[in-house]
Amino acid sequence: MKFSRIRSVSPGVILRLGRPGLAVLLAVLLVLGLVAGLRLVVALGAAGADGDGSVGDDGGSHQELELEQKLRAELLARFQGRVPRQWGERVTGVVTRIDTTEKVVALTFDACGGSTPASPSNGYDRDLIDFLNREQIPATLFISSRWIDANPELFQELARNPLFTIENHGYLHRPLSVTGRSVYGVKGTASINEVIDEILLNQRRIEQLTGRAPRYFRSGTAYYDEVAVEIVEALGLKAIGFDILGDAGATFNKEQVKRALLGVRPGSIVLCHMNHPESDTAEGLMEAVPILKRMGFRFVRLRDYHDRLSAIGAETAARR
Repeated sequence: MKFSRIRSVSPGVILRLGRPGLAVLLAVLLVLGLVAGLRLVVALGAAGADGDGSVGDDGGSHQELELEQKLRAELLARFQGRVPRQWGERVTGVVTRIDTTEKVVALTFDACGGSTPASPSNGYDRDLIDFLNREQIPATLFISSRWIDANPELFQELARNPLFTIENHGYLHRPLSVTGRSVYGVKGTASINEVIDEILLNQRRIEQLTGRAPRYFRSGTAYYDEVAVEIVEALGLKAIGFDILGDAGATFNKEQVKRALLGVRPGSIVLCHMNHPESDTAEGLMEAVPILKRMGFRFVRLRDYHDRLSAIGAETAARR
């Protein structure tokens, strides 16, 4: 492959190549623009195909880890000293809907995960997933490393399901901040390095397990500051929010879930949870979906409308 052709490849294409660690390499190319990095992508791809690459303890090659260190240094130089002015669910750069007049709705489900194996946040709402399967409703699943650790077999089952795409919900399910801001009693990441870890450690984990690099990141609690969002983008991902709060962290009752879902409009992104089987999320969804279908809505995954995802602009962002 000619290097000129490599330089013309879009970020999304490289992110989908399926070689563990290529998301990190893409970010290096985006941020550093290194021709040497381009050559290394080719070399690593060939090594991976031949099975003779030098592999570190975490499954990534030593060359990839060296590139990641360079990436960190560049991101630190780029963002060090930046003081965030926004904090919330609607900050500059966060995708909240699909820019379309088509009657489409993107259902997204978070699997948050808890700090201990017995945590209720490690649950699995089988009724909800069974309903989606039965009705053949596609969805985007944001899954954290904590939930993967607690449910490795279920994760693989979901990853193999063609209805679903698996996306990045963070390593420790933390709000994404460069200053350690908290929300709902959950302490956010507190530095640029912690932001990078929260994104990349789970990115690498999902790619190693599925062979596919996530294209989207949603932080724990869906809270961000705008500097952290820029770091997400520098790593080649889109920061995802929502415009319909479907179950309020799996606390809504059935009627509240139903009412929230019936408030969608063309291009809505709905946030619900799939890790609380004790909640009423599944029941509310089961009542709302048939009504939405009769209204002419159909359900899509985020990747189906990747080029039409609409982010919050600075003029409408929350400043807190």
